[in-house]
Amino acid sequence: MVGDLQFSWELGGAGWATCRIAEGNAEHRAHVGYCTDALADLLYAVTGLYGGTTDQRASFDLEPVEMRWLLRRQGADVSITVFEFPDGATSWGSPDETGGTLAWSSTQPRSVLGHKVMEAAVTVLRKHGEDGYLEKWMRHAFPVAALQDLQRLHRRDDHCPHERCRNDFES
Repeated sequence: MVGDLQFSWELGGAGWATCRIAEGNAEHRAHVGYCTDALADLLYAVTGLYGGTTDQRASFDLEPVEMRWLLRRQGADVSITVFEFPDGATSWGSPDETGGTLAWSSTQPRSVLGHKVMEAAVTVLRKHGEDGYLEKWMRHAFPVAALQDLQRLHRRDDHCPHERCRNDFES
């Protein structure tokens, strides 16, 4: 069901986060490692959907698995396809549909995807703060600029009805 999208990003132990995306009964959950700046990459990929580029990608290291999100804008909607590749060391740069296994897919309004990803990032920032995020994620600071870009574009282009989106998110 469109609009039933759920997304969360929760920091776990040192250098790990749990990424969960779901719609109805279809769910994909993965434990993402800190070898990539995963949350920033996802925020920038979703932000890119607001520009002229229709295809965006974000890759996460699951050690050794690579999880790759392919986002394709189709008018006001976005096709979200999540692939898993068995060995991230050999799959980086390979074509999306070659060698990977389809792990999850859905089509959602860009406004819904943008809101859910932005809200998950804000939840992480409010819970841990920038210092706490860096302490847990270790290699990368909280992606403040990426979050601010997504907030600005979501507010401007999606006319989000949620009260929280009318104001800047604060930590």
